[in-house]
Amino acid sequence: MPNHGPRTHTNGDLRPEHIGESVTLKGWVDTHRNLGGLLFIDLRDRYGLTQVVFSPDADRTAFDAATSLRAESVISVTGTVRERESKNPDMPTGEIEVWADAMELLNPAEPLPFAVTVKEEKQQNTSADLRLRYRYLDLRRPALQHNLILRSKLYQSVRRYFDQHDFVEVETPVLMKSTPEGARDYLVPSRVHPGQFYALPQSPQTYKQILMIAGLDRYFQIVKCFRDEDLRADRQPEFTQIDVEMSFPTEETIYAMMEGMVAQVWKDLKGTEIETPFPRMPYAEAMRRYGSDKPDLRFGLELHDLSETFKGSGFRLFENAGAVVGLRVPGEGDRGRGAMDRLDKDVVRKKIGAGGLIYFRLPSDGSETSSSVKSEVLPSEFVDRAVEAVGAETGDLVLVLAGDAPRVFEQAGTLRLHMASELDLIPKGADGPWKFLWVTDFPLLDYNEEDGRFHAMHHPFTSPHAEDMDKLASDPGAVRARAYDLVLNGSELGGGSIRIHRRDIQSQMFRALGIDEEEAQERFGFLLDAFRYGAPPHGGIAFGLDRIVMHLTGAASLRDVIAFPKTQNATELMSRTPDLVDDHQLAELHIQTVLPESEEAEVTNQSS
Repeated sequence: MPNHGPRTHTNGDLRPEHIGESVTLKGWVDTHRNLGGLLFIDLRDRYGLTQVVFSPDADRTAFDAATSLRAESVISVTGTVRERESKNPDMPTGEIEVWADAMELLNPAEPLPFAVTVKEEKQQNTSADLRLRYRYLDLRRPALQHNLILRSKLYQSVRRYFDQHDFVEVETPVLMKSTPEGARDYLVPSRVHPGQFYALPQSPQTYKQILMIAGLDRYFQIVKCFRDEDLRADRQPEFTQIDVEMSFPTEETIYAMMEGMVAQVWKDLKGTEIETPFPRMPYAEAMRRYGSDKPDLRFGLELHDLSETFKGSGFRLFENAGAVVGLRVPGEGDRGRGAMDRLDKDVVRKKIGAGGLIYFRLPSDGSETSSSVKSEVLPSEFVDRAVEAVGAETGDLVLVLAGDAPRVFEQAGTLRLHMASELDLIPKGADGPWKFLWVTDFPLLDYNEEDGRFHAMHHPFTSPHAEDMDKLASDPGAVRARAYDLVLNGSELGGGSIRIHRRDIQSQMFRALGIDEEEAQERFGFLLDAFRYGAPPHGGIAFGLDRIVMHLTGAASLRDVIAFPKTQNATELMSRTPDLVDDHQLAELHIQTVLPESEEAEVTNQSS
C-alpha cells in the first residue's frame, strides 16, 4: 500500500500563490463528477474544500481508482497546484485546483443513510432522529462544525475575560449531596455506602458560596450541570453553565462585570460592538407591558392594562375579571370574521388556554369601529375608550383578554408572540438586532397551589430586599428578591442574585419555604455552619452557555450546538443511552429495579 506521508496543507489552505507546488491533501470525498475524460472531486475537511482533478494521462491507476470512489470515502492525494480555468468565487480555494499524480484510498465508505455533502445538505429532508442515530455523519456537515468551533472559541473568550479580571477558575464536585428544590436530581448510587446516593449537580450553587466564604473573592467555572426534567428545544438534561460568584458586590457591580463579558464575547466571536449598559426593567413592569419575565424587545406590540378603562361598562366578563388586557395590532383592522374566529378557537382557547377573545376592528377605509360584542352588552363608548387607551388608529386591530391576574397577562404575552410570529415581526438568523435587558426585582417566593406552599422563584439562597424583610413571615408573596435575569431577544441567557450570607436570615427563608430547622440542618447544615464563621456578602450569576451559542449561530435548537445531544425523551440515539445494566452491576450497587408492568415486559424482550 502506498504511503503519501503527512498532509502538507488542509483543504482550505491553497491559494494562487501555491501554484506550481507539489502538495499532499487528505480528507473526505464530498462530490464526484466525471466530465469528458477528466474526473473532478471536491475533497473536504473541516477547513474547507479543494477541487482535485484526475486525468488518465497523469496516472491511470489513480484515475481508475478514483472513478469508483463513493461519497465520504477517505483518501490521500498528491498532486500539483494549478490555476483553475473555471474559477469559483464562492469557494476560498476557488481560484486553484490540484491535478492528482497519485491517490491512496485510506478508508472506503459504504452507502450513506443520508447525504452530507456541502452542496446537498440544504436540500435534505432527513429526520432529526436519523441524523442523531448517525451523529458522526451529521457532524461532518460544515454548519454543525461551524457551531462547535464557535462554541470552542466562546470558551476561550470567556476564560480570557475572567482571567483579566482576577477571577479564579475552580472545579467543584460532580458527585454531590442531593438537595432537591425545583427540578429532579439525577441520582448516583454509592457502592461503598449501601443505600446512599450522590446527586449530579443542578448547579454548583452551594459550593460557589462556600468558595466566597473561603475568601477566594472572585470565582468562575464553565461547568456541566444536570436536571431530570421534561425537555424542549432550548433545554437538555445535561447542559453547560458559565458560573460566576463575587464577594462584596452590589447588583451594579455584577451588571457591569457581566455586561463586559457579553460585550467581549460578541466582539471576539461576531465582530460586533455591543452597547452597554443594558437597560433594566422590574419584573412587575415586564409582566404588565409584555406578559413575560423574558420579553422580546425587537418589536412593539406592548400590552395595555384596560381594567380601569372598562370599569362601569356593565359587561359581566370584564366586571368580574381580575384584569383586562389589550393588545394593539397595527394594520390588521380588515381581518375577516372567519380569520378572527380561527384566532379565537385555535390560538386563544386551544393554544393559550384563555377563556375567549374580544376584539375591535378599525377598518382601513375609515368606517366605524366594529366590536365582537354587541353594543347593548358592551356600550360603544367603552370600546372607544379602549381604542384610545391602546393608541389604535385607522386600519388597526385591538385584541382583548380578561381573566385572573397574573395569568391573563401571561396569556396576553403568549398572544403577543403569536401575532408577532404570524406577522413576521421577529427577526431570524444570527445577525441581530441584539436587544439585551436586565429583568430585576423578581418575587422572592411563588405559591404553588398543588402542594399548598411557597417555593423559591430562583433558589432558596436568594436575598430578600432589606425593606421587605418584615413581610417574610406575614406576607411572603409580597417580598421582592435581589434577583436578576439577563434576557436577550425573548430568551433568558442567565440568572442570578445577591445571596443570603447570614444564618438568621437563611433560617427565616427556610421557614417561609416550609423547611423546619431539623430538615434545614440535614439538607443544608454545612452551609448554615459556614455562615457562623465570617461569611462575606456575595452574589453571582449563571449563564446558559448552550443558549448563548444558539444566539451567536442562529441555531433553532440546542441539538445544533451540542456535539452529542439527547432527544426529547432524554435518550442519546447514537450510543443508545440510557441502557440496561446486568444484574451483577446492580447487586454491587445494592439496587433492585421495580418497573411498571408495560416496561418490565419491554425489558424482558430486550434481554431475551
